[in-house]
Amino acid sequence: MNYIFDNDRPIYVQLVEKLRLEIVSGNLKVGDRLPSVRELALAVRVNPNTMQKALAELESEGLVYTERTNGKFVTDNKKLIEEIKRNLAKEKVKKYLNDMKDIGITYEEAIKYLHELGGKE
Repeated sequence: MNYIFDNDRPIYVQLVEKLRLEIVSGNLKVGDRLPSVRELALAVRVNPNTMQKALAELESEGLVYTERTNGKFVTDNKKLIEEIKRNLAKEKVKKYLNDMKDIGITYEEAIKYLHELGGKE
């Protein structure tokens, strides 16, 4: 895990976003046991308290759960993961379309660029 953080937002918020992406993309698989808080914190070079706060947020979302004495695990709720993935995709599409509108590109032109640059057949 090689995360780069910016100074504009709290690190734990950025950790939540990055770990959420790891889960919805399948890099962290359903049912995977996560490394300990300390191991994760060392891997991404953050304070363990910051990592714990991020994991607590993911747990409140239902993406991570804790088994006493066994550690933390990625949820096995595939429906939840797919729902979060869809919501993230919608946010990114809206941002893309708004960015294109800001530079004077119509919706139709933006879709055309997606087809051309995205390799859609």
